[in-house]
Amino acid sequence: MSGQRRHWLRLEISRAASRLFWERGVAATSGHQIAQAVGLSTRTIWRHFRSKESCAEPVVMKGVEWEMVVLRSWPRHLSLEEHFAVEVAKYVHDTDSTEHADTVLATKMIRLADNEPSIRTAWLMACDEVEREMIGIVAKRLARPISDFEVRVRGAAASAAFRVVKEEIGAAALSGADPQGLVDVPQRLAQAVRNATGGDIGDAVTA
Repeated sequence: MSGQRRHWLRLEISRAASRLFWERGVAATSGHQIAQAVGLSTRTIWRHFRSKESCAEPVVMKGVEWEMVVLRSWPRHLSLEEHFAVEVAKYVHDTDSTEHADTVLATKMIRLADNEPSIRTAWLMACDEVEREMIGIVAKRLARPISDFEVRVRGAAASAAFRVVKEEIGAAALSGADPQGLVDVPQRLAQAVRNATGGDIGDAVTA
């Protein structure tokens, strides 16, 4: 099986599992039910995932995918707020129904992570990826090495603020709000990063 095919299949399984987890709860969902939902054998599910809970991981990663892409492409001459504004406009224009559905499903899993330790593990794994990305961003903005203590502290603080804002989005989604309709989310993320780093990260870099 090609890497692309394997990635697609894992995501399809993850989508089916995440829907069942949201509708029934993790404990009430079996590997067999996940397999039935996606039209595969249970054995195939276990070839791609180590446990039923781990099936949520690809969808949960979708919950931070866009932000990670945005962070990687953040140009030095723009503030984080300005950069987010540009990227949000692109996102709204270019996002198709599948991507939107994945965003909603990922947001639900992030919310479910509050009460489901196994899903919380998947969410914290995704947040760890964000932290690694954030440390690299901080290092570049401050022109310091990644191993620098202050860089690592600011990167950890910024990613923790990011996690809290994303979890608030999940709570809003649970109450009936549409995640795509929360237009101030990118600005809140940018402000949270700025506050968490004491204002060191967020401004344009002109030097």
